[in-house]
Amino acid sequence: MKTNTRILLGALAALGFGAASAAGAASVSTKEAAAVDATDPYLWLEDVHGEKPMEWVRAQNSKSTAVLEADPNYQKDYDAILKVMDATDRIPYGTLEHEFVFNFWQDAQHPKGIWRRTGVAEYARTAPEWETLLDLDKLAADEHENWTWKGADCSPTLKRCLVNLSRGGGDAVVVREFDPAAKAFVADGFQLKEAKSSITWLDEDTVLFGTDFGPGSMTTSGYPRVVKLWKRGEPMDQAKTLYEGKDTDVATAADVFHGPAARIALIQRDVSFFTSEYYLLAADGTTQQIPVPLGADLKGAQGKHLIFTLRDDWTPPGGAPIRKGSLIAWRVGERGSHAAGSAVAVLFTPDTHSSIDEVAAGRDALYVSVYRDVTGSIHRFRENADGKWRDTEVKLPAGGSTHIVAANAWGPEAQFRFESYVAPTTLYSDAGDGRAVAIKSLPARFDSSGLSTQQFFATSKDGTRIPYFVTRANNLTGPAPTVLYGYGGFEISETPAYSPNFGLLWLTRGGVFVVANIRGGGEYGPAWHQAALLQNRQKAYDDFQAVAEDIVRRGITTPKQLGIMGGSNGGLLVSANMVERPELFGAVVCQVPLIDMIRYTQIGAGASWEAEYGDPAKPADRAWIMKYSPYQNVRAGTRYPPVFFVTATSDDRVTPVHARKMAALMESQGHDVLFHENTDGGHAAAANHKQAAQMWTLSFVYLKQKLGLGSATAAAR
Repeated sequence: MKTNTRILLGALAALGFGAASAAGAASVSTKEAAAVDATDPYLWLEDVHGEKPMEWVRAQNSKSTAVLEADPNYQKDYDAILKVMDATDRIPYGTLEHEFVFNFWQDAQHPKGIWRRTGVAEYARTAPEWETLLDLDKLAADEHENWTWKGADCSPTLKRCLVNLSRGGGDAVVVREFDPAAKAFVADGFQLKEAKSSITWLDEDTVLFGTDFGPGSMTTSGYPRVVKLWKRGEPMDQAKTLYEGKDTDVATAADVFHGPAARIALIQRDVSFFTSEYYLLAADGTTQQIPVPLGADLKGAQGKHLIFTLRDDWTPPGGAPIRKGSLIAWRVGERGSHAAGSAVAVLFTPDTHSSIDEVAAGRDALYVSVYRDVTGSIHRFRENADGKWRDTEVKLPAGGSTHIVAANAWGPEAQFRFESYVAPTTLYSDAGDGRAVAIKSLPARFDSSGLSTQQFFATSKDGTRIPYFVTRANNLTGPAPTVLYGYGGFEISETPAYSPNFGLLWLTRGGVFVVANIRGGGEYGPAWHQAALLQNRQKAYDDFQAVAEDIVRRGITTPKQLGIMGGSNGGLLVSANMVERPELFGAVVCQVPLIDMIRYTQIGAGASWEAEYGDPAKPADRAWIMKYSPYQNVRAGTRYPPVFFVTATSDDRVTPVHARKMAALMESQGHDVLFHENTDGGHAAAANHKQAAQMWTLSFVYLKQKLGLGSATAAAR
């Protein structure tokens, strides 16, 4: 899998926080910014690995584990979750490459994991025979490194692969060339030192890459701005520069799509997280910009077509208007250049109730996951001989989530999965005939026979209807302890998912699980996301509060019994709601969050998220950010719900700084606060199953204690 700067939180786009706004407003001065820093008593906690901050972290961890791990249910719950995570009957999801399925697997015997492969036909068997390519536990032990797997990208013939390894789980990686046949790293192969790099194959002996070449080579967001061509055998410093973006961009990276019909090489300049320019790369190293709008989002290549979705309405020159959210195919001309008269084909245009969630290109077809009122279906698009595209639906169960697991760029196969809040995941395979056949199913991890899910709609402050899902026991009467989960950012959709964590530790014990599909996400396409951008951020929080009020009004729960949970941007969501409406909630679990929104552009990869939140260096942006930024609005003397912050030292994306500072500030104000910081795991806050089991068990024990969930447990499988 290629490295992508658009990482979930997402690692958004940085235009740089010193530029003037469209209205011409000046930036906040250095003197003013320094004055703000001088009034921040917890600025010292931003020294992520400093001795004094780490002493504070250890003290906080001792406090939280003493309270939570002493709970009589803790060890039992931890063991139950770890057993599920390590279970060998999990579905081994993989990528389809030529005749192989590649998979990365972790279990009790392989806590760091193994990278392996098997044949496509063999994979469909109940217990396939796997060929281990790389044992990460052995590698880490041999090299005395805390390696965490970050994916691999293989050459067109699978002769070589570029393996990405992280120390502790952060986004910065070491890249090393690997020989799958020899099962060994190539001594004189392509290698990159630890950095937030981007690298991919142009051909068997050439890569396109960007990395930290020294001062001026990275953007203000911390990603490469220069793309170079590097041929096998030559020193890296002799690699040819192909393209340079601006330091105020998010990143510049290469994408190369290989297949039997064509090889399409591109350079993608991410101007912001939501806007990009695309340049076709010719054989002589020259580039030609593709005339698509800045909001076009590249999804892949099918045959000789580049596939995009549109974030904005667009009328191509000489063509008809195309609505935002649409899926389009752009035909690439001969010899790798764009043919001047190529037509844009519109494959799918969602209506107001639907959206495109995922797109994957195979050799023979394009697969699209389409959601209608947050429940999914899979569509298969094939180009006919006359150049028109045919849309057929792949038959999968209804009433849940449909995801594209893999599509083979070198063969006819594709794989999908279906799941819901109460239905375990089933993996389906399409051999190329458009028929989905179930080949693997996840055994039930909890007894869901007495559970069901309903969809409701709440009305937000501005009258917008906000969908949400409620999962609970059928025989539940009266209000009950409830966890309300949300995200609401970066065009990321919260679709129905089967969660053993929530099932084992919450639902089967009488708890209620609610997921809010608030604006800022992608549940209804780009417009749903754009409705809560920048100065409209408060609408996401209004939506979340509207759902909370609606479930209280329906008698599903009470404010005292209502806990809220969110991670990353969702951590900002729940901390902002805690500060704005403390009387509405009974407890908060805030995971790897953003919180100090006045300094966020100066922390981790924060500068890259300016297109989502705004730039606090601009007075106009700062004014709206100040209205909701949790760190600047929390007050002594106000009664807030108890809050548990979870983060990780090795998170180099959001970093633990936000959670640290908020926990320290709230504790100094006399609020009920617990804090836990794992050292590994990066932005996931867990690098292996034991760490993940600990994080989730601590979170649910905390919610159980604060919301009064009973300890009676239904029998779990």
